[in-house]
Amino acid sequence: MFSRYKKDAATKAMTPPPMASADAAPVKPSVRKPLPVAKAAAPAATVDKEKKRKLRMQELKVEMHKRLLENLNLAALEHASEMDLKAEIADITSEAMIEMSVALNSQDRQLLHQELYDEVMGLGPLEPLLKDETVNDILVNGPQQIFVERNGKLELSEITFKDETHLLRIIDKIVSAVGRRVDESNPYVDARLADGSRFNAMVPPVAVDGSLVSIRKFKKDKLAIDDLVKFGAFTEEMAAYLQAAVSTRLNVIVSGGTGSGKTTTLNALSSFIDNSERILTIEDTAELQLQQIHVGRMESRPPNVEGKGAVTQRDCLRNALRMRPDRIIVGETRGEEVIDMLQAMNTGHDGSMTTIHANSARDGVSRLENMIAMSGIEMPMKAMRSQIASAVNLIVQASRLQDGSRRMVSITEVTGMEGDVISMQEVFRYERLGLAPDGKIIGRFTPTGVRSHYSDRFKQWGYDLPASIYEPVQD
Repeated sequence: MFSRYKKDAATKAMTPPPMASADAAPVKPSVRKPLPVAKAAAPAATVDKEKKRKLRMQELKVEMHKRLLENLNLAALEHASEMDLKAEIADITSEAMIEMSVALNSQDRQLLHQELYDEVMGLGPLEPLLKDETVNDILVNGPQQIFVERNGKLELSEITFKDETHLLRIIDKIVSAVGRRVDESNPYVDARLADGSRFNAMVPPVAVDGSLVSIRKFKKDKLAIDDLVKFGAFTEEMAAYLQAAVSTRLNVIVSGGTGSGKTTTLNALSSFIDNSERILTIEDTAELQLQQIHVGRMESRPPNVEGKGAVTQRDCLRNALRMRPDRIIVGETRGEEVIDMLQAMNTGHDGSMTTIHANSARDGVSRLENMIAMSGIEMPMKAMRSQIASAVNLIVQASRLQDGSRRMVSITEVTGMEGDVISMQEVFRYERLGLAPDGKIIGRFTPTGVRSHYSDRFKQWGYDLPASIYEPVQD
């Protein structure tokens, strides 16, 4: 059956040795919330039986994987359909189980076939998590501990790797597909999966207790402004203000911590850009999904194994300035490219946008100052702040709250300089009022009562926002 996918004898000799056998992962103890009436623990015999079943399935999977490596022609499988390959796997495993006198029920047999398919064509144990639409992040702390983030909260999954060798093989499979390598001499790597997900790994000896992997999943369906309003990230009044700000070409910085929704916010704000404008995007890992028709996308490139061939965000930004952009969007500013970004904002590329890591609007300005200082350019503090004040018009602060929800907690305008200090005014903020019994944060969005510094600009461009959107919420 499907013999065109079988290896010949010569090819078998070139097959790499199979993964070494090891003990199965221990069963993860279940964590339960306290209940009014205590429930009896599962009988020890039942737990022991389940442990033996998992151990048996793990050992069987290792043996079946070995047989697949010996019998499958992986080169031919690149052009095979998923149905054909699964049928071939079922054929080989059925023959092997008859030889080994092993019998499985239909559920275990189907699970075994799917896991073997994931090993051959996918990323092994990570495949179910990559396919799970509810999972945003996958965090691997060694072979026996895989955490996932759902709805802003981390939870330990039941999925494990067989051992460190198994985990390293999957890491190598990912990085080799993009022409990279990771080993003791080069123990960390950044890459992008085929679906656009961001991948980072660090292996021993730098990773002490086993390889560390982080995957930020790529969302195929980006959230629009209406979606963010519906989910409570901000209000319709704030959306109207942001539409006026982006449409009238204010320079915007989205600030926030890791996982706060900066890229999602930047994507949503970009929807207000007119379709006639030429936009150039620059990112370390391509995540932005702009809907305009005139978009040029650039992605930086790390050095190769010889330490050559690197293309930095600053290289991309300098070239972008020669490509007649109307707007430049930098996915994240984190280094010396800040100089070129601020110069672009100051020299005719109004309406440019970027993100930075900072905990507040004032911290964001300090972060810009630090990046300028670290770039090696000696500049008086007043001149540095004057450059920032004239380049940046708006700082949008995103935050992930303790209940996992993401909110646009502040919108702050940069209004100029007062002496040696950058002057700023907050236009909208999120007020926390308390905590619900279920752990959800109770809060509200409210204007601060300050009229926008750019109200006249908005009006000149045809965005005459009503004064009521700046009036604070009354208790």
